[in-house]
Amino acid sequence: MPVHRRSQLLARALVLTAAATTALGVATGGSAQAAPGSPDPTDRKEVKAQVEQLYEEAEQASEKYNAALEAQRRLQGETTILQGEIAVAQDQLNELRGSLATVAGAQYRGGGMAQAAQLMLSSDPAGYLARARTMGQEAQRQHETLHELVARERRLDQRRVEATGKLAELDEARRSLADNKQQIQQRLAEAQKLLNGLGAGERARMTAQDARDAEQRATRGTDRLDLGSAPAASERGAAALAAAVRMVGAPYVYGATGPRAFDCSGLMYYSWRQAGVTLPRTSQAQAYAGRRINLSEARPGDLVIFYRDMHHVGMYAGGGVIVHAPYPGAKVRYESVNAMPVSGVVRL
Repeated sequence: MPVHRRSQLLARALVLTAAATTALGVATGGSAQAAPGSPDPTDRKEVKAQVEQLYEEAEQASEKYNAALEAQRRLQGETTILQGEIAVAQDQLNELRGSLATVAGAQYRGGGMAQAAQLMLSSDPAGYLARARTMGQEAQRQHETLHELVARERRLDQRRVEATGKLAELDEARRSLADNKQQIQQRLAEAQKLLNGLGAGERARMTAQDARDAEQRATRGTDRLDLGSAPAASERGAAALAAAVRMVGAPYVYGATGPRAFDCSGLMYYSWRQAGVTLPRTSQAQAYAGRRINLSEARPGDLVIFYRDMHHVGMYAGGGVIVHAPYPGAKVRYESVNAMPVSGVVRL
């Protein structure tokens, strides 16, 4: 693993604060001083490696959590609509059955004599024939109504099957949501337990160093941020970037979409929403929300997707710099696009 990648992951993990983890129900602890018997450098490297892995797994579980939450909301809405449609269709079927039953009863009570006999005995044959034609038309309407009844019954059965399937999907989404939340909680708790052994002072120093490193990567070691002069790919892209930049300094919180806290995909979702565009909720889905382009073609406002499994996303700000929500304990900030392995760039 590249040195800058390992150091960045470590710093990310070291700043898993109580505020960030409490949002998911994780209790944190640890004294201000290093625990007795602090690990030696060799042990410390092993702790760092374990923490890096735990944090990576927590971040991946977070995007799965977001996807499951989105699926649950969608399925709840679809199920509610389906159940309403089924209730309406059932009422319509009941009305059709009632109408047919009424007509059938009337025909039964008025029947019993063949149409030819009724014609012969009728004192008004012409009037009878006119009425017979009307009865024939009514019979045709009844026939059509019967066909409609059968067709509606079939459609209603199909909707019931569909609703059953949606309910099953909803149950699965809820289980997935709970599983991924549990994974996040477990990874963060394990990481925090490991980090508590390093001492609060060392964690604070590494947090500060991480912020300095990020600034140096974004400014290329100079004292100012140079985002270049390339215009945004569109007016909406410019508006989305402006919204993201206004959020610089906001804290990272798992599952948050603003306006006061964000996770990585939540910041993209919020920023583009301010520009009038509703993005998918997760970084993996956002990776397919627009047209893929090369990194060399990136313009301000484009989405930059990171890692092979696409579990992180930022917004290109220009000059080889992104703005993104990095990880718990850190705030929305500028970062070099090269700080993480790029999976793709998306233009909306």
